[in-house]
Amino acid sequence: MEEKREEGERCFSEDPSGILSSCRLCPRQCAVNRLLGQRGFCGASAKLFVARAALHFWEEPCISGKEGSGAVFFTGCALRCVFCQNSAISRREGGRALRPSELSELFLRLQKEGANNINLVSPDHEIPLLVPAMREARERGLRIPYVINCSGYECRPQLRLLKGLADIYLMDFKYMDPEKAQRYSAAFDYPKRAKESLREMTEQCGEAVFDSRGMMRRGVIVRHLLMPGMVRDGKAIVRYVHEHYGEKVYLSLMQQYTPVPGLSAYPEINRCVTKREYGRLLDYALSLGIEHAFIQEEGAAKESFIPDWDWL
Repeated sequence: MEEKREEGERCFSEDPSGILSSCRLCPRQCAVNRLLGQRGFCGASAKLFVARAALHFWEEPCISGKEGSGAVFFTGCALRCVFCQNSAISRREGGRALRPSELSELFLRLQKEGANNINLVSPDHEIPLLVPAMREARERGLRIPYVINCSGYECRPQLRLLKGLADIYLMDFKYMDPEKAQRYSAAFDYPKRAKESLREMTEQCGEAVFDSRGMMRRGVIVRHLLMPGMVRDGKAIVRYVHEHYGEKVYLSLMQQYTPVPGLSAYPEINRCVTKREYGRLLDYALSLGIEHAFIQEEGAAKESFIPDWDWL
């Protein structure tokens, strides 16, 4: 399997025009021909589907600001998180199919509406289709940063297509324990892939840069959503990021985990995170001397954070 992945990554980097005809974008390495309508694990085809595009006000303060982040949500996903709040779009193809020129026009519209950035949400499996739109928008006058809001489950060659285009990476780091990654997201190799992805992101973006209003213009933010009963795993992630990247990478420690219907087979996570659990994680981060971190107020676990997918 590892030999197959390495071969796929070489093919990906050397022949980007042939990516969709034998798709090995993500660690799943499905090798399906998306141009012929074949679907891999993520469910994506050769068309780029947008589920929602609007100003979004619930990201980190340096991303949303007062004006909002120009969030563009894509359908499909290479993970199968049993607790996914966006399953309405992550597990099916819906929304609106857009050509690259239409997508670049959408980016420019969000900029005109006052967006602080273009926030590409779950774009991992669509990167080859996104790149032309991102370049066209820049050529047509897009001045605000591109935020790559991703799962952490990527291959480095996949991310290298974004080199020179991505300004900010807003990356999930869900698990350090492979067993938990397998049980809840069907991805035993998630920790390994997340570490590789983070290394590539930091190499691309370097030290964080902010403008005079405190809005991030360049950099990497690692998000960790604390899950019930998983403080030890959360601590391991915080420790890893701090030991390897120090204050170069900003952490975002979240307590907004919200149980979704259908978790009866996973009773251990069929509840919200307690105040004590979240406090233990924050205390640990403080004990390490971490200064660059975003935290959430009590009561962040609400279904109101789930967007309405009736786009436009």
